[in-house]
Amino acid sequence: MRNTLLIAAVASGLALSGCTTDPNTGQQRLNKAALGGLVGAAGGATISKATGGDKTGRDAAIGAALGAGVGYYMERQARQLEQQMAGTGVTVNQNPTTGNIDLVMPGSITFSFDSATLNSSFKPTLDKLASTMNQYNQNTITIAGHTDSQGSASYNMGLSRDRAYSVANYLTARGVASNRINVVAYGESRPVATNNTESGRQQNRRVELTVNAPQSVN
Repeated sequence: MRNTLLIAAVASGLALSGCTTDPNTGQQRLNKAALGGLVGAAGGATISKATGGDKTGRDAAIGAALGAGVGYYMERQARQLEQQMAGTGVTVNQNPTTGNIDLVMPGSITFSFDSATLNSSFKPTLDKLASTMNQYNQNTITIAGHTDSQGSASYNMGLSRDRAYSVANYLTARGVASNRINVVAYGESRPVATNNTESGRQQNRRVELTVNAPQSVN
């Protein structure tokens, strides 16, 4: 019972401190740091119970602090990336469940048609991205290449891989540690629009970069 009350107190404190009011609707909502704290509190308590620990309340508080730290770390990083990518054609979205940050780089601004050579006009955008990745160096990064359905599936798989590696290699050359980066290729297998129109094919030709939330931050 005492542990339950401690967990409730931790959660209540986080909820009260992490509430913000939407100026448009007047509704209150938790910010990402508070959400991270609540998840961390629950996780810390669950682990303590599962391992037979007798300090569930303490572990919930520790988990809350770690979760809030990660939430704040990711939210601050997302805001910085949004500012840096504004007007570049790159979209930035933070997943409200995982905290991960997704950046979509359309093929129309990153590469010429049927090429894996980075457009020189896009390199300043990647320079900004590399700067932020070096500043927030506790994340891992997943870079995924995608194509439309024109051409053979095997060719498109290779092209998507080469394009993803072009982005990865550029970031590495700008100081982002290679062991933080994972490259995957999907070819034409994950379209986000129809391949029956040029507009749809343009959306499918893309590189997606995901900044993964760390377990904890130092």
